[in-house]
Amino acid sequence: MTRAASPLDHRAVEVLKGLILDTVHRARSGHPGGALSSADFAYVLFHRYLNFDPDDPAWWNRDRFVLSAGHESALLYSLLVFCGFLHPNDLEQFRQWGSRTPGHPERGLTPGVECTTGPLGQGVAMATGMAIAEAFVRHTTHLEFTNHFTYCLASDGDLQEPVALGAAAIAGRLGLGRLIVYYDSNAVQLAGPTHLADATDYAGVFRAMGWQVQEIDGHDHKAIAAAIEAAQAETTRPSLIIGHTVMAKGCATMEGNFETHGAPLPEAELFRTKACLQLPQEASFVLPEEVITHFRRRFPELRARRVAWNAQVAALQTDPAMAARLAEVQQPTWERRFTWPRFAPDKVMATRTAFGACLMALAQQLPHLIGGSADLDPSNQTAKFRDTFGIFHAQTNPTGRNICFGVREFPMGAIVNGLALHGGIVPFGATFLVFSDYERNAIRMSALQELPVLHIFTHDSFYVGEDGPTHQPVEHLWSLRLIPNLLVFRPADARETAACLSLALRQPSRPSVFAFTRQNLPVLDLVPEEEMEERVARGGYILLEPTHRPVEVIVLATGSEVHLALAAARLLPEEGIRVVSIPCLELFAEQPEDYRRLVLPKSVTRRVAVEAGVTAPWYQYVGPCGQVLGIDHFGASAPAHVLQERYGFTPDNLARIIAQTR
Repeated sequence: MTRAASPLDHRAVEVLKGLILDTVHRARSGHPGGALSSADFAYVLFHRYLNFDPDDPAWWNRDRFVLSAGHESALLYSLLVFCGFLHPNDLEQFRQWGSRTPGHPERGLTPGVECTTGPLGQGVAMATGMAIAEAFVRHTTHLEFTNHFTYCLASDGDLQEPVALGAAAIAGRLGLGRLIVYYDSNAVQLAGPTHLADATDYAGVFRAMGWQVQEIDGHDHKAIAAAIEAAQAETTRPSLIIGHTVMAKGCATMEGNFETHGAPLPEAELFRTKACLQLPQEASFVLPEEVITHFRRRFPELRARRVAWNAQVAALQTDPAMAARLAEVQQPTWERRFTWPRFAPDKVMATRTAFGACLMALAQQLPHLIGGSADLDPSNQTAKFRDTFGIFHAQTNPTGRNICFGVREFPMGAIVNGLALHGGIVPFGATFLVFSDYERNAIRMSALQELPVLHIFTHDSFYVGEDGPTHQPVEHLWSLRLIPNLLVFRPADARETAACLSLALRQPSRPSVFAFTRQNLPVLDLVPEEEMEERVARGGYILLEPTHRPVEVIVLATGSEVHLALAAARLLPEEGIRVVSIPCLELFAEQPEDYRRLVLPKSVTRRVAVEAGVTAPWYQYVGPCGQVLGIDHFGASAPAHVLQERYGFTPDNLARIIAQTR
């Protein structure tokens, strides 16, 4: 039977709130109000239900806790002090240079933080990805190896971001019974009461999306515990617990005040609140021993669970087949090498088609490769993967490897981040390049969290044709290249496509974006197939050299425009033209200076770049006297060959531009 809170529980929450207030006050910035309103639920969860190893915050089978309301970081950091993963001194360094307690939680920086949150809504989506990963790994390995819950704490702002509702729709459709989201409904957001901006019936919305929904008093510990237990018992649907709370609960005079959302309490209010919480007004970061002892009374049980798990896994590994499955999900992909399809030089195929062939070959070798398309399966060449390996559903097909994301690019991007964060999964998501705008912040979060996710984009240029300017990317390649710690691959043919995928899988700490063509391209035969990956690993390489003349002009190209550059060079036999293929500018920029100067010697000032996108960034490579053939305008609806002529992407026009560099 669920028990009510004890006096020591109430005292622990008062101390927890004191740490939150002191943390924000010392930094002179932060968000105390929501942290105070969520404190009761978070305390009950961590104190009584969260399964973790007090000595190892990275234990594989721990419950995952995602603070989607990342602005409530002072709450999480204070709880991590209770857990022993942080020291009170860390709270004193909140939001300061070099601290383990940044303004919003950051993966890899703070022990006990599962993912980087702050951009609202994405935590709900990443938690969805973690829950998918848990179900898949549990059913493809063994129940004793992976068997945990994924908890998420969300705010009003999280659910107002469409990315959260998109992910919730997917979670409901997939029957993620081990996903439990707590919605701290305190009726206040940063700019004022929520009713000014939102009148959504979230209980009705989530029920309609297939969730179990409970509504409780979010300050009643007995109700919180009962709701968590009911959510744990519901195995076929994700659960939403709506906790009706008071913003800044416990403050002396500012309970319910929206001004507590994004700023420290005024000093007088802080002192009065501490008095209400029975804390010394002048002392800071008070942490009584009896509170810590009470909070950690479950630690012996938690440690025993870890010991039992270790023994269970050791027993499983006595079975060679099971040992191999467990090793498979734990072996880093970057330590492996894969076999790719061989593409004959007489073939003509779009790089998206080459990707589809590579995807199928990779899937056979990498059984924990999981992903899908944003309702563009045939266009993205993922339909065969879907039909071969099945559609994932936590209840009916938990070993399925294709996720039907629907027309939800942003939730897709954040969910694949969650898959990667959980571990044991190599995730990918696919859509058109022009829709990377929808997904962009999730891609940025992939890079910020150093997640080796594969972001697949097809239909990479105006060659999309008749669909018109809404579907023809112009600025997108360079927009993505501006994101730090992200590799952007635009291969020129099928062989470069395989090499780019191989290189992406060798990245331990950065994601990759791929831009594939819709239109067919010849398979290049200028580089031996066995040398292609080594060349592409340089980011840019010499594809064609003049045979009877010194190098007089350099033409740089990516993707489909590499073939255009080769065709133009053939029209100018009197010129000493070097054609450089640059499938990945980021990798090229990382090469030693002597290699980059070998490819682009300073002595050769006649340079031309060609890419079906914006031109300005290319001048860093061609110099002020160079020429760039690109597009600095939106496209049009017409057949691709008509646009090619209209926009000057013809061998004759490029040859004319090259000649003009004399």
